[in-house]
Amino acid sequence: MSDVEILRQFALEPAPFMHPTELTDSLEMSRQGVYKRLKALEERGLLESKKAADTRNWWLTDAGRRHLSENS
Repeated sequence: MSDVEILRQFALEPAPFMHPTELTDSLEMSRQGVYKRLKALEERGLLESKKAADTRNWWLTDAGRRHLSENS
């Protein structure tokens, strides 16, 4: 699964954020594998996250949208 494919999942999601478990089926990866990829994308500034109520949610940044646009 490429970074662009992961970012596309966020762009297509109508909700403003996603939880890693929402991505496990569509990405065909384990929850821990998804979490590692999301963390790497966050380190590159393409996603942001916030932990609330013992869960971490992620969303696409403006830089992530640009990256997706330039590489789709």
